[in-house]
Amino acid sequence: MDARVADRPAAFPELVELESLIELGQRSARQLGFDARCIARVSAGGESLPIWAIGLGNPDVRNAALGVIGGVHGLERIGASVVMAWLRTLLARATWDGALHEMLSHARIVLVPIVNPGGMHLHTRANPRGVDLMRNAPVDADARVPWLMGGHRIGPRWPWFRGPSNAAMEPEAAALCALVEGAFAERPLSLAIDCHSGFGVLDRIWFPHACTRTPTRVLPEFAALTDLFERSHPHHPYRFEPQSAQYLAHGDLWDYLHARMDRPANPFLPMTLEMGSWAWVRKNLRQGFTREGIFNPRRAHRVHRVLRRHLPLFDFLLHATASHAAWMPGGAMREKWLRDAMARWYPDAR
Repeated sequence: MDARVADRPAAFPELVELESLIELGQRSARQLGFDARCIARVSAGGESLPIWAIGLGNPDVRNAALGVIGGVHGLERIGASVVMAWLRTLLARATWDGALHEMLSHARIVLVPIVNPGGMHLHTRANPRGVDLMRNAPVDADARVPWLMGGHRIGPRWPWFRGPSNAAMEPEAAALCALVEGAFAERPLSLAIDCHSGFGVLDRIWFPHACTRTPTRVLPEFAALTDLFERSHPHHPYRFEPQSAQYLAHGDLWDYLHARMDRPANPFLPMTLEMGSWAWVRKNLRQGFTREGIFNPRRAHRVHRVLRRHLPLFDFLLHATASHAAWMPGGAMREKWLRDAMARWYPDAR
């Protein structure tokens, strides 16, 4: 489905920007396998809003793939903007960068910059039905979760609402899950990173699990990838850790997909970039008194800094995806990475 200027709802600037990027890609990046399709539509504020999925690179399932996701929470607008900043960079490089062309001949990128357009349009964390999409998957934590924040079924008036018991997943969450399974399940390796903001002052990269403190089966792969990044970018700003190191939660979409796609021959490594928005509030206390100010930088120079801050991470993940055979551990090396990972992230495990 093509994006048309005449079809754009009078909604919000991020959607207008995204659809302008789609038009740019359709003009200038078809040689890179560019495509865009609407995977679902949602209603909000009298508008019918599209959820766009964008592909770049070789779609052959024999190639590894990278997913870059944003806008799951409507208030966290900076996540969508970070994803679109990288998309704009890729489209600009499409006109001249032969090395990028070569890389994308044997790798695939799938981007969903705005998963929750209804929430973004309405300036809410949840979707228009009041459901927090990151608490909406049919996954229950195996231990106590933080009250409210870990997910609940009290009702949509309270934040972090999971949705009614036994209800189907929300259309936004279902569309994202169907896309990820369809695009990634059969590949030799898939990485995904979902961009959020709002937890602490540090930028964290979380990996499964959120529902349990039991280590993931692909912990050696996460350890090898983390080591690769830390050696390649020794002055990076991130803290890598399982989400369970901070808190447990019900209904995590990536735990759900991680379990459904747990195949030894087709490893799937989902991550969450949790940008530490408290650092922005600390530098501008007045923005802490607004809902969007808690989750997004407000000063122009800080926005620009955040938009460029994470581009090296995305470029690294693309290189790691395309070159996965050079670093993915096997045999005795998997055992070595497992021991290292347990010592680093689960030191109290017996």
